[in-house]
Amino acid sequence: MHCDQCEQVRQQVACTQSPGVCGKDEDCHSAQQLLLYGLKGMAAYAHHARRLGKHDPEVAAFMEEALFATMTNVNFDLDSLLELCLRCGQMNLRVMEMLDAAHVETFGQPQPATVAEGTRAGPGILVSGHDLLDLYHLLQQVEGTDIQVYTHGEMLPAHMYPTLHQHPNLAGHYGGAWQDQKREFKAFPGAILVTTNCVMPPAERYAERLFTTRSTAVSGGQCITDGDFTPVIEAARRGEPCAEAITGESTVGFHHTVLLQNAGTLLEAYQNGQISQFYLIGGCDGAHRSRNYFDDYAAATPADSFVLTLGCGKFRIRDQSFGTHLGFPRLLDMGQCNDAYGAIQVALGLAKALDCSVNDLPLTLVISWFEQKAVAVLLTLLSLDVRGITLGPNPPAFISDNLFQALAERYDLRLTGDTPQLDAQRAAATA
Repeated sequence: MHCDQCEQVRQQVACTQSPGVCGKDEDCHSAQQLLLYGLKGMAAYAHHARRLGKHDPEVAAFMEEALFATMTNVNFDLDSLLELCLRCGQMNLRVMEMLDAAHVETFGQPQPATVAEGTRAGPGILVSGHDLLDLYHLLQQVEGTDIQVYTHGEMLPAHMYPTLHQHPNLAGHYGGAWQDQKREFKAFPGAILVTTNCVMPPAERYAERLFTTRSTAVSGGQCITDGDFTPVIEAARRGEPCAEAITGESTVGFHHTVLLQNAGTLLEAYQNGQISQFYLIGGCDGAHRSRNYFDDYAAATPADSFVLTLGCGKFRIRDQSFGTHLGFPRLLDMGQCNDAYGAIQVALGLAKALDCSVNDLPLTLVISWFEQKAVAVLLTLLSLDVRGITLGPNPPAFISDNLFQALAERYDLRLTGDTPQLDAQRAAATA
């Protein structure tokens, strides 16, 4: 363990042996870290929801209680710390529910939408991150001009909301996942606005064109704190115009309400043997080669199955040719990482219709994680007693071996391995 949160740490550096000076052992420290990272992820979702007018005093009270439990000499009991972790998952479900409702109320009932990929001729602004309200305010401020706005990364699901997708200045989508931004931002000639994570320190080539909002900031960029995007618009005017370069199109917008509207058709097809399995393959993307597991796993899914995806993990698999099945795209993009709430609602709806538990569904979860929001979502799934999740590409470094083993035994939590094709085939065979 590595704990440096009090004055009495060993050699004034950190307690790296278990137990530490205060008596806290590695497993309790690990559970506290798990709780802290889950709280950080939940705070990001709660921030988005609060900006849209949604908040819950019970959530705020829990965050205070949970943070208090991680302080020095407060809690040395592993069981109660794990209970707090699961409560964090429950509270995160509530936060994602509020955010989902706020998105629908503010931007309209989601529906499948075709999105142009690439750029149109003329001045442009590229918007990355997750905050749909920032995108909406920017669109309002460029309305009536020739400036065209493009989504990037996790902003792609914005197109499933009619108020945003139908805005005359929203021209399409440009680029892929966050880890490619240095190359993509350099190539994009206009202004760039990053509304949340995942922003990277900018290269000199585009730093003067990079803007962020509120808590999101980088050295060399400019931070917009008051919602006035005039500097972004002026930078788009100063920059080179985008070229006409449409490279294709994609379909997004399979929000949980859309899928549940078609649940009867999908259930009947499953009961008639026309659907072998549902796979949820998504989460966070990243540059490490071990993430090829998710590419290969998706490619190995049967032609009579459906692949649900969400988060920036979609960019790991969305370029594959999945085709269609029963009149639906086999790859169903459900939205941003916070739309994991929607995937949970679909699972609960299917379980109710089939009169079984979520763990008895023909549903396989293959989740890629990278940072704290994914930790919050994982805790939500565990709090709902969802079992058999495949997680990767690497185990969380902050979780001790003992704690991970305990979670693996309790929830049948598995790590990605070396045989994605066999793993996919095995999941279909046991459905």
